[in-house]
Amino acid sequence: MKMHKTCIDSFTAKTSRVFPFDINAFDTLFGGNLMSMIDDIASVSASRHSQHNCVTASTDNVSFFAPIHLNESVCLQSYVCYTGRTSMEIFIKVVKENMMTGERQLAATAFMTFVAIGEDGKPTPVPTVEPVTAEQKIVCAGGADRAAERKQKVAKQRELASQLGLARPWE
Repeated sequence: MKMHKTCIDSFTAKTSRVFPFDINAFDTLFGGNLMSMIDDIASVSASRHSQHNCVTASTDNVSFFAPIHLNESVCLQSYVCYTGRTSMEIFIKVVKENMMTGERQLAATAFMTFVAIGEDGKPTPVPTVEPVTAEQKIVCAGGADRAAERKQKVAKQRELASQLGLARPWE
């Protein structure tokens, strides 16, 4: 396995049509369905980059910009944009398209973190990553800052979790 890769090496794209069983009460794509699509495509990018099975460590950010309507298509594009020793930050861009008019619009973006798992079931090192395109350079430029923020948030969440009770609420 190469120990240095480009964002293009992990690039993944998937386009789907929004059907009636995908929508909420407002005739737009249910946010939970989109989040599932995001996790799915990000896992492919993570495994492509690391050449290992990977697990979702966190959904760091999902920003919704425009609703995705019934009968529109939704195109997800993802790639690894930052790496730690065993973890990878994945950037996901979601573009909706009105297939009757051809109009395309950015619907959402997301950042997720995955950890590569070795054959021993433990986290395993991953290759570093280098951006190639102008867009990738913009996205990747913030990787170190996002990783630092993520570590602070995880520490705060662990502190909170240590104070939560496990008793049944009715006891």
